[in-house]
Amino acid sequence: MCYLMLMETATASDPFVASLPVFAKFESVADIDNYRPLPDGWALATADIVGSTKAIEAGRYKTVNMAGASVISALLNALGRQDLPFVFGGDGALVAFPDSALEIARNALAAVQRWVADELDLTLRAAIVPIEDVRAQGLDVRVARFQASEAVFYAMFAGGGGSWAEAQMKAGRYRIDPAPAGARPDLTGLSCRWNPIEARHGEIVSIIAIPGVSRDLRGFQFLASDIIALAGRQERDGHPVPVDGPGYSFLPAGLDVEARAVAPPGWRWRSKLWIVFLMTLTAVTDRYGWTIGGFDPKLYKRDVAGNSDFRKFDDGLKMTIDVDADVLQRIENRLKQAEEAGICSYGLHRQKSALMTCLVASPLQRDHVHFIDGAAGGYALAAASLKAKVPV
Repeated sequence: MCYLMLMETATASDPFVASLPVFAKFESVADIDNYRPLPDGWALATADIVGSTKAIEAGRYKTVNMAGASVISALLNALGRQDLPFVFGGDGALVAFPDSALEIARNALAAVQRWVADELDLTLRAAIVPIEDVRAQGLDVRVARFQASEAVFYAMFAGGGGSWAEAQMKAGRYRIDPAPAGARPDLTGLSCRWNPIEARHGEIVSIIAIPGVSRDLRGFQFLASDIIALAGRQERDGHPVPVDGPGYSFLPAGLDVEARAVAPPGWRWRSKLWIVFLMTLTAVTDRYGWTIGGFDPKLYKRDVAGNSDFRKFDDGLKMTIDVDADVLQRIENRLKQAEEAGICSYGLHRQKSALMTCLVASPLQRDHVHFIDGAAGGYALAAASLKAKVPV
């Protein structure tokens, strides 16, 4: 599993989150001085889809994405907290939380596992790993914040602890078992109503680069800066989402999954009709420049673009970018050079479009969260390419 990053509002209430360093230039992501250790007494909830590669081959990556995002939605809703550090991946997620919420988090993970099995016909494995166990391995979980827009920060993660926790989960340790049949998590806000975002410059490329066998962290920092600079040759640093936002979909590909998230059997037709009505109303008002109460669809779409994550640092550099052939070749050449020198290991996957999965507490607030991934395997297949070179 390869993670996409924590998103949080600009009004974080947790003292630890509020005290984290904030940097405005993305080039600073590889500088460990920008990070602070997760407090003692916290834990990591981690989860991913078993057999995600087969699901991708069957054309179900949209469903896999929704399953991964459901972990974050379930935990944040159950804990009543939107400010906790979390990371999202094409096929899973991780959330950091204080262990005072351990029982609530355990129940939410169990319920979302059951929902994914019953409603999506996928297997979600999950674990909760105490930060003390991470540090006993000589690793850490360190967090910083990158200000992506006026209303949203991304958290960046370093220290190797998140990757270790994921590996422990895959080995069957710290396991959380699914809840009994019929259990349902609270997935309020989970949605995916946008069309796939087509490449405008050439290809949508998902890239993962992690420190290599030389453990030359200074060299890796230079590499990350170089890759970011190369992507910066493209319009808006390779951002896949147009500045005015993605296109509306009247019958979104995620319609059935969203209905399964918000309504029990027998009532989903009403949810689907409501979603289609809202999308139609939003598209019409956007077309004619109208507003609905306090909702401005054009401003909302611009915020979607500004709030969307497409690059991050999570024990390594991870990007889903829209680039032309020249920029991509330069990036690949630099990565190959660094890999041969032992500075990094990397995985890369190309596709023609990107997907967006969303957490929207309210469309009237500007801190809505939008996760970007490649539409044909994205980070999951980039991770598989990386794993073929080195166990991760």
